[in-house]
Formats: sequence, C-alpha cells, structure tokens
Amino acid sequence: MLHVYFYRFTKKLFRIAFAIYARIIVWLKFKFNNVKVGQNWKSNGMPMIDVWVNSSFSIGDNFRMNNGKHFNAIGRQQVCSFVVRNQGKLKIGNNVGISDSAIICYKQITICDNVTIGGNVVIYDTDFHSLAKEHRRNYLLDRQHTKFAAVTIENDAFIGAHTTILKGVTIGEGSIVGAGSVVTKSIPKNEIWAGNPAKFIKSILKTS
Repeated sequence: MLHVYFYRFTKKLFRIAFAIYARIIVWLKFKFNNVKVGQNWKSNGMPMIDVWVNSSFSIGDNFRMNNGKHFNAIGRQQVCSFVVRNQGKLKIGNNVGISDSAIICYKQITICDNVTIGGNVVIYDTDFHSLAKEHRRNYLLDRQHTKFAAVTIENDAFIGAHTTILKGVTIGEGSIVGAGSVVTKSIPKNEIWAGNPAKFIKSILKTS
C-alpha cells in the first residue's frame, strides 16, 4: 500500500506545481493577446489563444476552464482553443465553465452568464469556406464568399459534451443541448434539444 500512497502524493504535488505554473503562463497569454478578463478566474492546464489585431476577446468574473488529458478526462481530450480573427468579437460572461473546447470567432460570439459548456464542444460563427465549388477553386473567391453569422448562448444554458454549434445560432436562456448534437438552427429558451441535426425533445418545467 505504501507505493499507492506515494503515487497519490506525487500526483497531487505535481498537480499543485503545474497549476501554479499554468496560471502564470495563462495570465501571460491573456495579456499578450489583449484579453480582458475579470476576477477570480481559474484555468486547469493551458489553453491555446490567438486573438488578431482589431479583434476583441473579453471574459467576465468567475471563469473556469479545463484543458487537456489531466483535467476533466471524459475522452477526446484537447486544450481549449480561442481563435478570434477578422475583427471578430468574442465575449464570455460571468460564471462560465468550459472544458477542452474550441471557440472560433470571425464575426461575433457571445456567451452570456452562468453557461456550462461540456468537453470537446466546438462553436463556429463561420463556414470557413464558400459553399459553391466554383469559389473554392480560387483562394480569393473562396474568402470573399465565405458566410459569417453571430452566435449567442444565453444565460444558464447547458451545452453537452462533443456538441457542434454552427453559425447564426442562438441557444435560448436555460436551454439544454444533449451530448453529441449538431446545432444548425436557433433553440428557444427552456427547451431540451439533441441529435444531428439537433431537434426539439421537450420543454423544461420551471422550478420555484
């Protein structure tokens, strides 16, 4: 049993040391990418952050994030990726938690307060390429005809693990998206949707 206790002790010690190191590196990543971040944030592991000039990224208070295989190990582990380009605006509100997910913003993505985003979720406000094959044959035409549309996730929404949210979608207040869903159209508030493409499952009863 001694070797078990030794293993657990060294593992805990490593996590503490790595947490201190990671906080310093993440703080530097926020600073050098001009990310405005609120108070009491915590990052387990280190995300990838890429914010272009003339783009913006802001985070509210009490932000929580898990990155990589050592944290929230539910499969398909990766670090969180935040990419903001082409004068995009990414805004994350207060009390938001996110794990091992990617948010790619070319126009505008807004995540409101008290939102929970499960592991391996991806959120895109762009198609990345034109849908016309003629345009995709030419790099400049492809870029010119790529479509963008803002994404909004309203207060208290819960996005299940491995979900994909596509451009132009609004997730209504208090709604839940089931794990592994592909969300192609907006979801009203206080509803459960799931599937590929995501469809209405049932309404959520209000609690007092």
